[in-house]
Amino acid sequence: MTATFAIEVTRLSKRYGTTTVLDGVELSLVVGSRTALTGANGAGKSTLLAILSTLVSPTGGQVRIAGYDLQTQAVEVRRRIGVLGHRPMLYEDLTPLENLLFFAKLYGVANPRPRAEAFLEVLGLWSRRFEPVSVLSRGYHQRLAIGRALIHSPEILLLDEPETGLDAEGIELLDALMLREPAFTVLAATHRLDRIAGWADSTANIERGRLVSHQVSAEALAASR
Repeated sequence: MTATFAIEVTRLSKRYGTTTVLDGVELSLVVGSRTALTGANGAGKSTLLAILSTLVSPTGGQVRIAGYDLQTQAVEVRRRIGVLGHRPMLYEDLTPLENLLFFAKLYGVANPRPRAEAFLEVLGLWSRRFEPVSVLSRGYHQRLAIGRALIHSPEILLLDEPETGLDAEGIELLDALMLREPAFTVLAATHRLDRIAGWADSTANIERGRLVSHQVSAEALAASR
């Protein structure tokens, strides 16, 4: 399915009891765009990303990812998204290689071992590939999570504070493999406002569950015409 918009969010809401976390969010991101999602802690950034990642169900509204309906075509959506958050979502009893092979199998990646090994080389984890993830540092956990999110060649990256735990070298890997890689559409929640200009072509700001602005750079606007 070919779609002009990678992500289309219409009147999206999320409530927990009487507490409204998202209130009528509207957001459309074109294919290939890279958007920084900003806002204070508790503004709703993580909830929005969790809904787009199919981890949380919305209360109301509609979401389409790569042209697929989030609620009725969730399997198709999951095949097309790579998710990275401040929690790595790894199996700590498994080795780095076993983790990547496990997730590759979940996504039906054909002949996954060469791809998994290539990621371990690039991410600086080759020498630790047979050790339990539990003995690795927090930074290595996050590096491995980058590989986990990319192992199935997604089209769209949904990132929640992806710099968490990464040292300078790890951030360079994040930039090269995810944030600045033109093959992806990126939506990333971040508090690193000092870094946004280096990778994003637009900024979406959430306040108290409402999207209050979506500013696209002049360069991105010109490229879309």
